[in-house]
Amino acid sequence: MTANSPLRHVATFCGQCNCGCPELHVNDEAPAERRIVVTDDFGQRIEMSVEQLEVLVQDIKTGVLDQLLTPA
Repeated sequence: MTANSPLRHVATFCGQCNCGCPELHVNDEAPAERRIVVTDDFGQRIEMSVEQLEVLVQDIKTGVLDQLLTPA
């Protein structure tokens, strides 16, 4: 992100390299439904509301995604 970017950095996922790890940002200037921004190392981005992020965080906390981390 550039110095003039409206994105406020929250977290970097991985961060063990310089390959452009996924990052979580907040864009306080965006409409509410697009305020949360997740960027990836391919230049893509996901925009969602704070409410959608809350659902994702709750699902993670309750183990909904755990099956993705175990071998099939």
